[in-house]
Amino acid sequence: MFDSGFGGLTVARALIDLLPAEDMVYIGDTGRYPYGSKPLADVREYAHELAWSLVRDFDVKAVVVACNTATAAGLSDLRAELPVPVIDVVKPGARALVQATATGRVGVIGTVGTVSSGAYVDAIASTGAPVQLTSAACPGFVEFVERGQTSGDEVMVLAERLLAPIVAADVDALLLGCTHYPFLARTISDVVGPNVTLVSSADETAFAAHDELLALGLLRPRHRVGACRFLSSGDVGHFRELGNRLLGPELDQTEPWPLA
Repeated sequence: MFDSGFGGLTVARALIDLLPAEDMVYIGDTGRYPYGSKPLADVREYAHELAWSLVRDFDVKAVVVACNTATAAGLSDLRAELPVPVIDVVKPGARALVQATATGRVGVIGTVGTVSSGAYVDAIASTGAPVQLTSAACPGFVEFVERGQTSGDEVMVLAERLLAPIVAADVDALLLGCTHYPFLARTISDVVGPNVTLVSSADETAFAAHDELLALGLLRPRHRVGACRFLSSGDVGHFRELGNRLLGPELDQTEPWPLA
């Protein structure tokens, strides 16, 4: 699996918990983050490099695109060119969102790239659910998480400003449409209020991965213990230190990517 940085660790946590027998390779592209403000063509190229590295260098049997912006930019291309299944975070998140609402008023927050791509508009429309969607881009959220700053006055002030359209729309379910955002869930919840259900795509993506591997006969026996490898295109020491705090003990070391 790959992400622009640390956000995909929310998906990694869900995958490790649901599929403990599977081996996992995680590449965090911290050397080029954030993706959300970059042209989608650039993000598409990054996704191509990372996905093919997972296939060629690590012989993976499936690729999880644990980044909403990369999914929005290049999912269809990756599915067309890769010789393994490609699992995304957008469609599972959209399905979970429409199931969580009672009023039909739902919201999605994400990076500028993800929101402007319309990926969630299309994914939610494809569910056929009669919902009214309000979207808001949240530039700056990813940078706070990548610095390990997930609470405090600065984060709260930014959240209050960026989430104002969501609050005004009176939604009752809000999809965290970036895998970094669950690390800011407490602040987001404080801003939108206790009556809004926050939906993360991490668990739903793990379920989708399970179902895909099961359908293809690729699940490993439950009695084995999987191995995890973590790689970073940026500062590997910082990735190990912050990643260990965000994910847990599984992230006890980090390797550089690309491989030497």
